Amino acid sequence: MRILGIDYGKKRLGLALSDPLGLTAQPLGILECSGLEEDLEKLSQLIREKEVEEIVVGLPKRMDATLGKEAHEVLQFVENLKVKFNLPVHLIDERLTTAGAHKIMKAGGLSRKERTKRADTMAAQSILQIYLDKRSKGYEREANSHPG
Repeated sequence: MRILGIDYGKKRLGLALSDPLGLTAQPLGILECSGLEEDLEKLSQLIREKEVEEIVVGLPKRMDATLGKEAHEVLQFVENLKVKFNLPVHLIDERLTTAGAHKIMKAGGLSRKERTKRADTMAAQSILQIYLDKRSKGYEREANSHPG
């Protein structure tokens, strides 16, 4: 069973994929956004090719845990995913995942340009790994909870 992790953005989606056992997340790349219908079709092809059975999307909460404009955009995107794919879609608090990705890459000596290029897929990998870790420890209910 493969699980797809998505770091949602208006310009691009960061993507990650679990191993078949659902233990580890690997970066999968980015999908440059070109409109909802076209983006969903590209995701549909990817879901078929990779035999994805679940999707995890990062929910960008504010530091005080409230939901802002970006979070509401993600919630709408998630509803579109549920309708289009009829797969379980889980939300994970993604606070600081992109910042964490930049910090790791900077420590690794990557240039600003390279960090920007890779941040979305690393954030997706982090989002997915958080979900996989919580799920393996029996926290799936917590991983799926969000105010809505």
